[in-house]
Amino acid sequence: MYKRILIVCVGNICRSPMAEYLFRQRMATRGIEFSSAGLGALVGSPMDATALQLLAENGIDGTMHRAHQLTPAILRQADLVLGMEKNHVAAMIRLAPEVRDKVYLLDKWLHGNDIPDPYRQQRTVFEHVHEIITQGVSSWEPYL
Repeated sequence: MYKRILIVCVGNICRSPMAEYLFRQRMATRGIEFSSAGLGALVGSPMDATALQLLAENGIDGTMHRAHQLTPAILRQADLVLGMEKNHVAAMIRLAPEVRDKVYLLDKWLHGNDIPDPYRQQRTVFEHVHEIITQGVSSWEPYL
């Protein structure tokens, strides 16, 4: 059903790459391509060190990640797009209105809440956000 799934946040160095790499690990055998991008990406930057550490502690290597800027073309190429916040979803629809029917919150199947940005926060904030993202990824698995 979904072959290309895009996950979006702002800088593309914390939330969206954490979700991307969690999805990749869990869905490795399903033939789905996962990618991520940022509405205001820190283009070319690696994943935040704390995000990398949390993934590594769960057996996931995110060191190859580099931040990408979201474009209308990237949105159009995806079969499903998952944003971290309601305002991200709205911004993506403004950027490419034709993608409206394939853009959702990562938290759609749970509470429909925004996932807070841990950027420049303490590790405890990253741990909390990692847990929310993990739950969001799990909630999408039955639909993929």
